Amino acid sequence: MKSIHIYALTAQLLVFSVAAQAAEAKTSAEPAVNSIGMRLMRITAGEFIMGSEESPASLAKAYPQLPAERFHKLQDEAPAHRVQISRDFFIGAHEVTVGQFRKFVEASGFVPESIKDGTGGYGYRKDYDPSKTARGDAFEGRDLRYSWLNPGFAQTDAHPVVNITYADALAFAQWLSKLEGKRYRLPTEAEWEYAARAGTRTRYHSGDDPASLLKVANVFDADSAVNWPRWKDMALSGHDGYAFTSPVGSFAPNAWGLFDMHGNAWEWVSDWHGDDYYANSPPVDPQGPIDGEVRVRRGGSWHTWPFYARASYRNINSESSRYTLLGFRLVRELTEADKP
Repeated sequence: MKSIHIYALTAQLLVFSVAAQAAEAKTSAEPAVNSIGMRLMRITAGEFIMGSEESPASLAKAYPQLPAERFHKLQDEAPAHRVQISRDFFIGAHEVTVGQFRKFVEASGFVPESIKDGTGGYGYRKDYDPSKTARGDAFEGRDLRYSWLNPGFAQTDAHPVVNITYADALAFAQWLSKLEGKRYRLPTEAEWEYAARAGTRTRYHSGDDPASLLKVANVFDADSAVNWPRWKDMALSGHDGYAFTSPVGSFAPNAWGLFDMHGNAWEWVSDWHGDDYYANSPPVDPQGPIDGEVRVRRGGSWHTWPFYARASYRNINSESSRYTLLGFRLVRELTEADKP
């Protein structure tokens, strides 16, 4: 039965790779630019295979530096399954930047959750020692000194905004929707993976080799490992030039013109998380479970080991999480003016 399943999935992959290539050909190469300077790429409806069924043995061979037990905790990536995205949509070519979030805060008077609730966010401090804390977290927090304005390292308005909660991201989308009279929202998990893969079925849109990320992603590498020497074995051996976040668009985009789909900042998506959701997911425009305890985040960050930046990897956070690695990008739904 297993060989039949593999044969069927292989046949599906051949069919849907053709569909993906057709979608790629129809994807607009020219971005739309909105009222706050956000570049948006139009993604054409299509079909793809979502998730992964890569074996623990295969993953262990590709990532020999990780403990073997890590490869047996990925059940929520399976089964790989066909998904149809039935409608075109626009998605940010870049993650939302500090400058764009600043415009929102200044125009609306919105107070982000890390400031409003008086508990702060997380941040980098050079002399912080995780071993002396109860959680052993890589970053200091929650602490009022940290928020979207200060993740503990220097950022310009061109860097991705971080320390953003789920509610903060929704508030930004609602403000932009009202400002422009168009609906902005977080992407669904399926939309996000469809856009991130851009017609590929490899671990990254750049291929299967983790080293390929050096050209397309700001992840945990030799530059970042200087600040966390105890994890240096988990880092890419090369240098991407950034120890922390990089300005959005600093690396090569995927085939659909999207930057930083791997690395730089984790990105909130709209879905609740469910360990077994893929086994029961509807085939057309899945929206995730109807409820849950944690939301999904995707894509990895500047501090993420390459294994966790794979296109199929699913990470989770409570809605109130605000972290020095966590930001977002937005989808804009089509209007009548966008339709042919």
